[in-house]
Amino acid sequence: MSESTEDATVLVVDDEKEVADVYALRLRDEFDTETAYGGEAALDAIGDGDGIDVVLLDRRMPGVSGDEVLQTIRERGVDCRVIMITAVDPDFEIIDMAFDDYLCKPIEKDDLVAAIEQQLTARRYDDQLTQYLEATSKLALLEAEKTAQTLDGNEDVAQLRDRIEALKDEMDDTLGEFDDIERAFKEIGRHPG
Repeated sequence: MSESTEDATVLVVDDEKEVADVYALRLRDEFDTETAYGGEAALDAIGDGDGIDVVLLDRRMPGVSGDEVLQTIRERGVDCRVIMITAVDPDFEIIDMAFDDYLCKPIEKDDLVAAIEQQLTARRYDDQLTQYLEATSKLALLEAEKTAQTLDGNEDVAQLRDRIEALKDEMDDTLGEFDDIERAFKEIGRHPG
């Protein structure tokens, strides 16, 4: 996972080359961008997901559809966020789909960038929370088994406590980005008109 949005890699997937290229062009100043022209090309580009942070995925494509690409991404356990970008108006079937966001075409550049940045922030928070829980569980186990005096004199335990504090501070900073997430989320134009 990239540490900053500038280092994030976004894969733009659309069967219409011109559409994919326009989105990639809009995003290239904000993120590293790659393009895939169709579902099969997307699955090849994604592979095991190494290096892809966010996939902008057209839903309606001939051959391998966006829905199939999404399902395959999740089945492979690829660790990336998926934003469906489509002209298909959503219906109740989206309830069971494993995408992270859904935007209807046409999409303004600001809305697209904001949606990607929200996904990167959410992903970063997930990673930090996982690391925090792992570290705190280790400390709790040691505290249950060892005396306070033994723990206080151990350099590894001191480093673990420092790591826990640093992760907590990072999560607090990340949560600060979500201070008004509901408002920010609603401000993104997900449906034209």
